Amino acid sequence: MPGRPLRLVTGLRFDVLDVPAEAGADALRHLAPGSPVALRGDRMRLLVAAGSAEELPGVLDWLEWGPLALDLEVLGAGGAMEAPVPPGGAGVGRRPGPGDPARTGSVQGAAAWLRPPVPGGEVEVSLPALPAMGSPKDAPDLVRLVDTVAARCHRIRLRRLDAGPPACRRNQPLAFS
Repeated sequence: MPGRPLRLVTGLRFDVLDVPAEAGADALRHLAPGSPVALRGDRMRLLVAAGSAEELPGVLDWLEWGPLALDLEVLGAGGAMEAPVPPGGAGVGRRPGPGDPARTGSVQGAAAWLRPPVPGGEVEVSLPALPAMGSPKDAPDLVRLVDTVAARCHRIRLRRLDAGPPACRRNQPLAFS
C-alpha cells in the first residue's frame, strides 16, 4: 500500500533492542561488523537473536539492572518495526525521482540503516545471542551488549536528573567527619 512504510516482523529471525542512540553508539563495539543496526531520530535499533526479548528481563536482573528504570525497549515475538530506508533510499518497487527525499535516505522521521544487512548473507549468525541459545560460535555476546547499553542508559538518566531545575537538586555541602 503506497504511503505506508513496510514493517519487519520481529521474533522470527531477529528481535530488536531499541535504545537511545547515545547508548547504542557505545554498544557498537560489541557487535560483529555484519550486525544490522538502524537509526531513527534519537533512537538506535540493535538487531539481536530471535528469543532475546524473552531473555532480556532475566539478563537485566542477573546483571543487577532489573530494578532500575532504563530507557530501553525490546521487540520480540508478535512485534514489528518499521523497515528502515534501504541504502540509497529507494523504496521497495519504486525508483525515487530527482527531488525525492528518499533518494538520499533522508526521509524525515524514517528509520535508516546505520549498518545495513549484508545482501545475500545470513544475518542470524552476526546477531548477539546468549551462548546457551545455540548461537554460532563467533556470535556477539548478548550479555555484554545489554550490560553496556544498560550502564549507558543509566548514565544518561542520571545526567538528565542532574540537569534538572535547581529546586530539584540537593545543594547540601558534603559533610566530613
